[in-house]
Amino acid sequence: MKNWIVETANLSDAEAIAQFQVDMASESEGTLLDYELVLRGVREGLADANKGTYFVARNEAGQAIASLLVTREWSDWRCQWYWWIQSVFVKAEYRRQGVYRAMYETVRSQAIAAGSPCLRLYVDRTNTQGLSTYKALGMHESHYLFYEEEF
Repeated sequence: MKNWIVETANLSDAEAIAQFQVDMASESEGTLLDYELVLRGVREGLADANKGTYFVARNEAGQAIASLLVTREWSDWRCQWYWWIQSVFVKAEYRRQGVYRAMYETVRSQAIAAGSPCLRLYVDRTNTQGLSTYKALGMHESHYLFYEEEF
């Protein structure tokens, strides 16, 4: 396994992250996203830490090859922030090489250092590769269900 460079993303990563999100939506859900809208959303997220923190993994040449977004949810039950992993994408040619593991371990150590009681994420139940990856890292299915109403 290689030692991937994992770091907080910066504005120069916006175009790569936006393309990752367009590719992820198409690949995992068959959804076509508007690249310009996603790019605007990524740029706003990168510019405002209250919206979350993007992480990227880089190859030896310094190119972004994967990204994820961490957002926080306040828990009044625990008087702590839950950390959520969202928008995970690893370029196909880098999958199954420990890239996501390196990103997860980075985020996990930062969440622990910040006092978060857990890491959470949601995943499409048909994403068998993602499910096996998350389980292999020690995550487990929660007893909570996810509901939504779209507008």
